[in-house]
Formats: sequence, structure tokens, C-alpha cells
Amino acid sequence: MSLDLGPYERQAASAVAHFWATRAQAAARQRDGGGTDQGERAGVTAGKNMDGFITLLVDLVKANGLTEAQVCVDRSRLTLPGYYRATKNWDLLILNGPRLLAAIELKSQVGPSFGNNFNNRAEEAIGTAYDFWTAYREGVLGADQPRPFVGWLMLVEDAPASRSPGRRLDTPHFDVFPEFKGASYLQRYDILCRKLMLENLYTCAAVVTSPRTGGDSGVFGEVSKSTSPRTFAATLAGYAAAESIRG
Repeated sequence: MSLDLGPYERQAASAVAHFWATRAQAAARQRDGGGTDQGERAGVTAGKNMDGFITLLVDLVKANGLTEAQVCVDRSRLTLPGYYRATKNWDLLILNGPRLLAAIELKSQVGPSFGNNFNNRAEEAIGTAYDFWTAYREGVLGADQPRPFVGWLMLVEDAPASRSPGRRLDTPHFDVFPEFKGASYLQRYDILCRKLMLENLYTCAAVVTSPRTGGDSGVFGEVSKSTSPRTFAATLAGYAAAESIRG
């Protein structure tokens, strides 16, 4: 059975354009209203920057057999139980009846500071997944629950600072893995996503790149095929198709 990705390229471009437009609108409101957010934080606190990607992913699920899927985007309906903590709020949950089809995190990072933010994003992604799968192993989602799609999608500004080698790696006692030496922050996100999938922490993890100039027109790219947004979309579509057959 072939998968239906629909107008993927157009929708992905629209999602990227929405991301940049929403950031710009939020920053303008802060300036006009005399808000306290400074610099890039004004765009981050808009809270709806990644909504275009939610639309794209939900459309994919419905196009691949789950027209009646329950889509959760309101904060009050995004909570799943954890193992090391009581609960965790996700960015998107999709259910088919009582079964969880997908739990997805949608994150972004815009410069100029990529160093500390990268480490924070990595720690958050690893911890979230480890907590979820431990709770899943312990049966918190119920007995009739196949392994769901767990996704992590990251939009990163394509800029000189994200394409340049990261700050010096000071490790006085032991050497770092060779793939990190001289790697830019975009490459580090690619390495992170590859390893998140290798260790089965995420079904699929993706890096979307987009420049600030041109991004508002929907310009976007990828770092590698295995961590591309198209691979992410196709993998989710496959899960939806399989679940629709399962019934």
C-alpha cells in the first residue's frame, strides 16, 4: 500500500513561513505594548510558532486512513502519564479510539546563541523519551497498546552561527566522540537526531533548517535524508496506515 503525503512540500513551506511570521508578530506586539521580553525571547513566547507543522502532520494522519483520529492540541488534553514524574505535556497527541497513535514534540531554536540552548534541548529530548518509554514498559497506556510513534521535530535557524563549528570542546579528562569535533550546531542536531533514533528513544527525529531571510517565504532545508522533515512525515504516515488496517 502506497503512502499519501499529499501536498507535503507546499504544506511544509507554509509551516515554515507561519513560524517566521508568528515570531515577527509576537516581537512587534512586545515592542508596541512595552512588554518586558527582550531580543529573541519575544518571538519564542508567542507559543504558536509551530502550528503549521501540527496542521501538516494531522493532515497526513487523516490522509492515510485515520479520518476519525482524535487530535489533541489544547493544553488540557496534551498530558500523558510519566514514570519518573507524574505527567508530561506534549505538543501534539493523536489517538485512534483508546489507543495512542502518536506523541510528538515540536521545538525550535533561533540565534544568536546556539551553545547552551543546544545542550538544554538535547537533555530535554533524551529525558522526555526515556521517561515515556519506561512508563510504556510498565503498562501505563494499557494492555492493548502497540508501540506508538514518538517524534521529535526541531526547526533551527540556518545562519552563519549555526553553520560554523561550535564552541571549543573542553574535556580535560577524556576525549569526546570524534563526530562532535569541528561539528557545527546544525550538524550536532543531526547527530543528536540520528542517535535518538539509533537508541529507539524516538521513532523519528528531524531537523528542519530555515534562514531568517527567506524563511518568511517558506524556504527550508534539511541536514541529512535520515533526519529530514520528509522522512519524518513519511514515517508518521506509515504508522497511520498500519493503524487504520489494525482497526
